[in-house]
Amino acid sequence: MSANVEAKEYRLDGLKWLVVVLLVAAGVVGNSYYSDVSVLYRVLALVAGGAVAVFVAVNTAKGNAFWGLLREAQAEFRRVVWPTRQEVNQTTLIVVAVVIVMSIILWLLDTFLGWLASLIIG
Repeated sequence: MSANVEAKEYRLDGLKWLVVVLLVAAGVVGNSYYSDVSVLYRVLALVAGGAVAVFVAVNTAKGNAFWGLLREAQAEFRRVVWPTRQEVNQTTLIVVAVVIVMSIILWLLDTFLGWLASLIIG
């Protein structure tokens, strides 16, 4: 059985990106121009305009590739084995202990080198 898979053809990508830029610019200018209108209405208008801009952007070749990357990242995120609370606590304690030990070592080294420099300089 052979599957005939046709690649999706994206037309007028440049024009679509221009529409996206114009929608974002209209949101910025409109938000500034209508500053006397309630913030709720401006936010709703910006969310609606942003949704339209995202819809147009996803219908381009690069936008569709980015959307596919997000879907793959989400699938990979589900496969991650997260550490237990005990493992997190133990790792945190180890890091804190190493930081304390290293800070004491560096403090001693700094004190020794300062003492040595004061002997040499006089």
